[in-house]
Amino acid sequence: MTDRITEFANGPYVFDVIDDGPIDGPPVILLHGFPQRATVWEGVASRLHDNGLRTLAPDLRGYSPRARPPARRDYRMSEIVADVVALIDTLGADTVDLVGHDWGGAAAWAVAAGHPQRIATLTVASMPHPAAFVRAMPRGQVLRSWYMAAFNLPKLPEWFLSKLFRSPGGGARMGLPEPFASRLYSDIVASGALPGALNWYRGIPFWGRADRRIGRVRVPTTYVWSDGDFALGRVAAEMTSSYVDAPYEFRIIHDVDHWLPEARPAEVAAAIVDRVGA
Repeated sequence: MTDRITEFANGPYVFDVIDDGPIDGPPVILLHGFPQRATVWEGVASRLHDNGLRTLAPDLRGYSPRARPPARRDYRMSEIVADVVALIDTLGADTVDLVGHDWGGAAAWAVAAGHPQRIATLTVASMPHPAAFVRAMPRGQVLRSWYMAAFNLPKLPEWFLSKLFRSPGGGARMGLPEPFASRLYSDIVASGALPGALNWYRGIPFWGRADRRIGRVRVPTTYVWSDGDFALGRVAAEMTSSYVDAPYEFRIIHDVDHWLPEARPAEVAAAIVDRVGA
């Protein structure tokens, strides 16, 4: 693990990676969500480097220019998990500390549940364990998740989001802080990443049993949730502990919405450092 990684492959797809921090530090893989890129972790990563940790932040499936399959079925969770495992294999590490936010958090839960021997610790921001998310649907979560069905419509989401992201202040209206709000259009729409990003939602109807049955997690875990999250409610957040059979911490960040890596990088980094250190 002495060489920097700028890309890795899984089958025909090649993914870009931001590899930074002490080259000999414990490796931490950072998985972004929607609509984000690997750069969303820059404020978190710099603080992890100060604590001696090496970070690897990939542009995930649909976002990396050379990893944008057009078929919806190519965005099943099992395919995304395989991408993350391929990065760990490319790194040559026996284990890594894994971090995810939003959709990247869902992928992190799935990797930790399916490949516990490769994960030293898990830290997830915003996204509860997927089984808790489903259980919470009839208890109010469905009202927060209406957009998931809307994103499965053809063409309309691309048109609407392109217009929103292009408009002055569009990212800010979503609650994104600067500089992330101002570069949302260039990062997601102008780069050609929007159709692939939406395919994470559009691939859900093609999930098989293995994709849906994300099991219990048996590695030390911290779950970070914000009490102002518009997309993910308290019920699923509080249920998540029942799906972790290992040391577990539920950490709440107050007075902030969904965008934790962008808005509260110091607190997210502190949760990661505490978990890795423990």
